[in-house]
Amino acid sequence: MSKFSVRSLLDKFSKPQKDVHYIELDETNSTNDYVKSLLATLDGVEPEPRLTVAYTDYQTGGRGQGTNTWESERGKNLLFSILCHPVWVPIQSQFIISEAIALALRDALSAITPDITIKWPNDIYWKDRKISGTLIETALSGGHIKDCIIGTGVDVNQQSFHSDAPNPVSLWQIIRHDTDRLALLRDIVKRFDAYLTDIRNGNYEHIVALYMSYLYRSHGFFPYRDSEGEFEAAIVEVEDDGHLILRDRGDHIRSYAFKEVEFIIK
Repeated sequence: MSKFSVRSLLDKFSKPQKDVHYIELDETNSTNDYVKSLLATLDGVEPEPRLTVAYTDYQTGGRGQGTNTWESERGKNLLFSILCHPVWVPIQSQFIISEAIALALRDALSAITPDITIKWPNDIYWKDRKISGTLIETALSGGHIKDCIIGTGVDVNQQSFHSDAPNPVSLWQIIRHDTDRLALLRDIVKRFDAYLTDIRNGNYEHIVALYMSYLYRSHGFFPYRDSEGEFEAAIVEVEDDGHLILRDRGDHIRSYAFKEVEFIIK
């Protein structure tokens, strides 16, 4: 059961609702799950906010892609989900949403520290270490996206990690002082909203070009692993549907969906 703060209750029932509606939770199982439960209560509310952002100090069941979990010390990091309704995005182009949130995260973190890149599909890296991960869940209707829930964790002020996650890093470990988490959240949301406007205006090529320019390991050959074993390859492109295209040392082109290939990071 999620626990509301007084401010979130006031925000939730205030009229009229603003374009970006923030909900603060003391604790929840998962902000993505919370937003799913919220969808029914938002249905029919007029005017519905363009973006709804739920954030929390602690998640009891935070998760990433597949079976991955997310380690986060209470009150130290950013744990949030954004609900949006990009009905103008066709199903076959939905990866553009993943690119938009990745760019928003990269931009906001790059304003604080250098060496921030996007690891396909939407992890955020500082050098060879992961500082942020995102899980996107969509509901489809009539060939378009009806609802999109973007759940993100950013390691902000945590000073040490104790799980078996291979390469986590926090902003604190990089810059050695605390960062205002709410200010960072609002900056990320502002940047994501701007990229959504670009998408709505049909500026897909601009977003794709930026995404590719900030991609982790975008130049040169690096080690990877798939179901057949280890190999070295260079990134060729990321297709509109999100497939990663690699060229191996034998000049063979390889195409991968999410979780079909692993980046070997030593």
